[in-house]
Amino acid sequence: MTTPRLQLTGITKRYPGVVANSDVSLTVMPGETHAVLGENGAGKSTLMKIIFGAVKPDAGEVRINGQLMQIRNPKDARANGISMVFQHFNLFDTLTVAENVWLGLARSSLDQVTASIVAKATEYGLDIDPARPVHTLSVGEMQRVEIIRALLTRPELLILDEPTSVLTPQAVEKLFVVLKKLASEGCSILYISHKLHEIRELCNACTVLRAGKVTGVCDPSQESNASLSRMMIGAEPPQLQHRPQKAGTVVLDVKGLSLSREDQFGVELEGIDLQVCAGEVVGIAGVSGNGQKELMVALSGEDCRAPKGSIHMGETDVSTLHPGERRKLGLHFVPEERLGRGAVPTLSLAHNLLLTRTEAISLPKFAGGWIKVRALEQHAAQIISDFNVKAGGPRALARSLSGGNLQKFIVGREIDAQPKLFIVSQPTWGVDVGASAQIRAAILALRDAGCAVLVVSEELDELFEVSDRLHVIAKGSLSPSVPVAEATVEKIGEWMSGLWDFDVQQHLAALEAFVANAAASQPGAMHAQA
Repeated sequence: MTTPRLQLTGITKRYPGVVANSDVSLTVMPGETHAVLGENGAGKSTLMKIIFGAVKPDAGEVRINGQLMQIRNPKDARANGISMVFQHFNLFDTLTVAENVWLGLARSSLDQVTASIVAKATEYGLDIDPARPVHTLSVGEMQRVEIIRALLTRPELLILDEPTSVLTPQAVEKLFVVLKKLASEGCSILYISHKLHEIRELCNACTVLRAGKVTGVCDPSQESNASLSRMMIGAEPPQLQHRPQKAGTVVLDVKGLSLSREDQFGVELEGIDLQVCAGEVVGIAGVSGNGQKELMVALSGEDCRAPKGSIHMGETDVSTLHPGERRKLGLHFVPEERLGRGAVPTLSLAHNLLLTRTEAISLPKFAGGWIKVRALEQHAAQIISDFNVKAGGPRALARSLSGGNLQKFIVGREIDAQPKLFIVSQPTWGVDVGASAQIRAAILALRDAGCAVLVVSEELDELFEVSDRLHVIAKGSLSPSVPVAEATVEKIGEWMSGLWDFDVQQHLAALEAFVANAAASQPGAMHAQA
């Protein structure tokens, strides 16, 4: 029999107040693409970090190619042919892409690494500039850096934690081609994703975790999305109720917004026109790094350089107002970066509530400059309960939560403020199917209550599910809006390349109508007119 590439036996890892992994066993064969499936907080990421040497287990055995191993750190893991792409990226913001990749590669010069990055990026369609500082990259671009860095190590076992969470459908297809090729060459792949259709397409084995324990092993190609959901969360996620609704008055009005880039690697915004009305969800699609970041910071107030008169909330010109002043007018914002921007990792959930809620009238917790800690913790506990956040209570540190649970808390914190304008970027990035359904339902409930909602996402399925109208952003420009009922994946995909000024189908239809009219009115002159 073939020796397993990876064999875990009885892996257990405890943290204060929680058992992340309990007696977990898992076997991955050479050339196998093995999914690890589970809801947020099920212990998937902890298990992967144990394999990669970033976390030490309290009990259990790890065997690589039949040999009992004690993987002390990621360097040991890489020496044994293991590479990992983390959901929360391990990149130094102040270093360039090439320098970040160089840190993980031995016996290579920076010039050699730079050339290798260019070659891999070209080969796999993961375009990236090796000279760019990481702090100038979008989340999607950071994802590409992590994937390229892992591929350059030529791994025998590649661990991917939510690798497609911020990639476009086209980029996902290219990545799958790469992964299938790696598997055909004997590379084993451990694949974590909450996108069940991806697991069914890509993986030939699946281990399901619930509350840190293995609850099932299956061949995902023989399962349906519904059966995988039942194995993972014990039920199928509820269907969204997206009822047609007439939009109200304009809440956000952006006219001719143009902004020069703040650094040489940024994207210039050019003539952005955008309206969001009360009681509607407007979605913005696009390939990562096409101006989404620049537009979000201009709308949230983090970048106050917008020309006067270019951004209005109702009748108020907010172009030069900072975020606090915009929050007073009812704008609440969820950024794409959870840790470090949406939440302070070392602060408790209760104290993270203070980041954006000090102006909220509904929070009677601030008197004479003093914080009423007990009332603050009670309010945080209510948000934890309302949004089903798995955490050790309001005093739990933000960094102690899984990515999906922290996302639920941040979204809940802003929705709880009852905003007039809600802007959210990548609302369900790395969130399991049950939590995704909950967040999307909360967005629609907010819209039904009369809030104006703007959603920026690189998941087209998500945008089609929650949006009333769609725009596409490409190279700093924004397309006209199209009602979701009239949009198709093919059309939006074309527009992602900036081709909305020349819609082929519309032009063909117009040409056919012209010829038909000419034939009907003057049959003898039809040829000349056409």
